[in-house]
Amino acid sequence: MSYVSDKAEKRAVFGKQVKVLLTPLFTEGEKCNKRLPQKRLLEKFSSNEGSSEREPKVKKSCDDLTSLQIRDESYKASSSPQEVIPDTSSLPNQSSMVSSTNTSVMVDHDSETNGDTDHEGSNLDTSYLDGSSQLSAYERKRLKNIMENANFFASLKLLESASRLREIATKRQSHGIKRVKPKKTECETVRRRSMRLQKVDPSGVPLPEIPAQPEPETDEYRQLPPGPLPMVTANQSKELTDTFLDTWTQISQIKPTDTEKHLCNIERYKASLSRMILSEDAVTKVVKNRIYSVAIHPSESRTLVAAGDKSGQIGLWDLNSKSEDGIYVFIPHSQPVSCMYFSPCNPAHLLSLSHDGTVRCGDVTRAVFEEVYRSEENSLSSFDFLTDNTSSLVVGQWDGDVAIVDRRTPGTSSELTANVNSKTTRTVHVHPVNRQYFIAAGAVNVGVYDTRYLKPNGNKPILFLSGHTKSVASAYFSPITGHRVVTTCADDKLRVYDTSSLSAAIPVVTAIRHNNNTGRWLTRFRAVWDPKQEDCFVVGSMARPRQIEIFQATGKLLHSFYNEDYLGSVCSINAVHPTKNILVGGNSSGRLHVFKDC
Repeated sequence: MSYVSDKAEKRAVFGKQVKVLLTPLFTEGEKCNKRLPQKRLLEKFSSNEGSSEREPKVKKSCDDLTSLQIRDESYKASSSPQEVIPDTSSLPNQSSMVSSTNTSVMVDHDSETNGDTDHEGSNLDTSYLDGSSQLSAYERKRLKNIMENANFFASLKLLESASRLREIATKRQSHGIKRVKPKKTECETVRRRSMRLQKVDPSGVPLPEIPAQPEPETDEYRQLPPGPLPMVTANQSKELTDTFLDTWTQISQIKPTDTEKHLCNIERYKASLSRMILSEDAVTKVVKNRIYSVAIHPSESRTLVAAGDKSGQIGLWDLNSKSEDGIYVFIPHSQPVSCMYFSPCNPAHLLSLSHDGTVRCGDVTRAVFEEVYRSEENSLSSFDFLTDNTSSLVVGQWDGDVAIVDRRTPGTSSELTANVNSKTTRTVHVHPVNRQYFIAAGAVNVGVYDTRYLKPNGNKPILFLSGHTKSVASAYFSPITGHRVVTTCADDKLRVYDTSSLSAAIPVVTAIRHNNNTGRWLTRFRAVWDPKQEDCFVVGSMARPRQIEIFQATGKLLHSFYNEDYLGSVCSINAVHPTKNILVGGNSSGRLHVFKDC
């Protein structure tokens, strides 16, 4: 043995064991520093060349020696082999090399004793080395070292890739925290301000401060004071208002020539309906908001109609007026006017009911709205006259109760408040012949009651009108005999009942399919009878073109009033003149449409 390798080579092996593999010494006949390169060694092994002779050796320099680094410092502390430095004092000319290498290495004692066999737990497959007799022990050892190094560096790359993927996954998890991006600062252009906004006059002198004006009252449902209110218009002068009230008084004194109600032939009736047209001058806006009720003065000499809106206004329109528009607006209520009638015995009186809990009578002769009934606790829905002289009223309340009011009694309280076991009462209507009976509608149950047997609690109807599946908007007796009742229900049905006998069950004559889905922005439909005809009623329609429909009690559609030029909205509330061919329809914008004979 004449020569030893330059320095010890360090190798790291998995299993927490690090071994130091020393290069074998050359014999005297071999040249120094001549070692077969790794690439050529692998080529020689793969080609199975039978010669065990080594390739010509190349002079080895100290720069070609490769030292591996140990993977982790924790390997040093936890590995079982002891740290040693090979003794090279007996080797010639190698002291400088050993002293220049100050690296501590780990020695595997099992590997020193048996250098050709792999240590226990190694994952390397070295069977090909044991079965090859073409390689010398030195080349086999070198090839084994090369494979171990390749596996070690491959494992390092896998660990590095896994660490990189872990970092990327960690960065993608935002944990719901978003970074607030700073707003871009933009250069705002300086806007010019007028001298008026700067509160200076053209000469540059500051203007004096203007005292703040009180804000207008915005409460739509402001409560009006109790007691009578003056009949003062909100849109006309006092002179025009006085002239209008005088005209109203005069036409109320003239009695109709033919007061007896009679049945008309259905063909003649249809012919009269076809002659009724809508002209441009018969359409105008009467009140400010949505119309909830309409009434027609019974005069035959002049056409006077009234409309009550959502805000409590009552607008009267004289179609024969010579003034600019002939519209006079009064404000006797503070909430929607849902029911209104001219008194049948004295048309100079206009009675109106509002959700604000009051019933008022507009007396033209005294130019005042007197208070007939007032409820501080309940909101009112509708009313009707119990007697022909209109001295007694039945008043429906939204909580389901009804009140009996006698106008001859001093004060504004009711004579009786009766619970009719209903969730709500939308309309009440009195039988035209037997006036002790009235019908109340509002919930699913619709019943006929007798005022002679009413008491504060425990009232039951004498008859039920069954068949409704949703809330009922209205129920009215036929105008002449009361033998029919028409109801308008939210289940899209118009039903006609036979009430000729109030002592037995009330059968349904017909059920008409009709779209009653008006929605929240339109007033609900209420089918009302034509006062001149016993078996015909009028109702609004959702069909296009917009129209008002006339039905017979049998369910047959008799006529549709429409005009594409002047009727472009839904007329939910309608009324018919008691003696003339006049039909008035009100929409949800405060506009009235009057169809009359041409």
